[in-house]
Amino acid sequence: MTNNFLNPITTQTWTNGRHMVRCVKAIQETWDVRTFCFMADQPMVFFFKPGQFVTLELEIDGQPIMRSYTISSSPSVPYSFSLTIKRVPGGKVSNWLHDNLKEGDVIPVHGPVGLFNAIDFPAEKVLFLSGGVGITPVMSMARWFFDTNGAVDMIFVHSARTPKDIIYHRELRHMASRINNFKLHLICEKYEIGETWSGYRGYLSRAMLDLIAGDFMEREIFCCGPTPYMAAIKRLLEASGFDMKRYHEEAFGPTPPEIRAEVNEHAAEAAEAAAEVPAGAMNLVEFTGTGKSIRIAPGETVHTAAAKVGLHIPKACGMGICGTCKVMKTAGEVEMEHNGGITDEDVAEGYILSCCSIPKGDVAIDY
Repeated sequence: MTNNFLNPITTQTWTNGRHMVRCVKAIQETWDVRTFCFMADQPMVFFFKPGQFVTLELEIDGQPIMRSYTISSSPSVPYSFSLTIKRVPGGKVSNWLHDNLKEGDVIPVHGPVGLFNAIDFPAEKVLFLSGGVGITPVMSMARWFFDTNGAVDMIFVHSARTPKDIIYHRELRHMASRINNFKLHLICEKYEIGETWSGYRGYLSRAMLDLIAGDFMEREIFCCGPTPYMAAIKRLLEASGFDMKRYHEEAFGPTPPEIRAEVNEHAAEAAEAAAEVPAGAMNLVEFTGTGKSIRIAPGETVHTAAAKVGLHIPKACGMGICGTCKVMKTAGEVEMEHNGGITDEDVAEGYILSCCSIPKGDVAIDY
């Protein structure tokens, strides 16, 4: 029997790939943090795992630039998604977004991707730890559990520099006032002249953690923040004997200088080694879409091969996280060590991430 009171609605569903989205709203969260809200021109359901991120495809000063940002909204609000971005002194992309991205602008985004999420690590009791704008992924998780009435015991601990730097301050207090399974604890490093603050001050310590979450050893922990914050949290938990299999983190911010130096060193070593490899031991990489090909040394990536023949495969992270450099492999085998930037379904179809795929022999790429 047909129900005449139900009308079908045609919508598209967001999948990992490139999508055009429109900025529909910009919200000033704090003096240097702004949330940008996006929708598709045609109805689209933006479902993702809370904690995942997207990569923006931008053009700044005539140069293409890719930059990844965590989704701060919850998939419980399905027809839009939001990115909360802090203006970083000297930050080329963050400053450009704050100064130029406005309501009505259309930009391409890639994603969503990311292993750091609340769906893949279900738990009855969780502890959210965040510092600065690293609050965005754990806020997405908390919003999801709040909106869906999830039976999850949440303790939310956020560290900020000063009271005026607390992102989502009013919303967090609202959530804590509405449900008894969401406990909020805010920590400010200091407060300035004219400000009052009666909450925790300084830095999160073991003594403070015992007061806030005495049962933290029993909880699944999700952590995100600046590199020094993350390192301090890991030292604290490891010293306490915490089971680090139940600790999940997302690095936030630019790649540390020591990591960049290590990558550059490895690249130099690979180039030196390539010069010594006999031609017969090199792997042929064919780019069938453009008719270009090149032989590369064992250990070099598909992305390196593309660059050597003048092909630009967009990428953002270079570590198999963002999924931006996904291409179709039509022949051959590769060794791909990614960090969540591609789904099992994509791999089954033949897609690879060029930045972290090393040919095991001759390969063909549709590009």
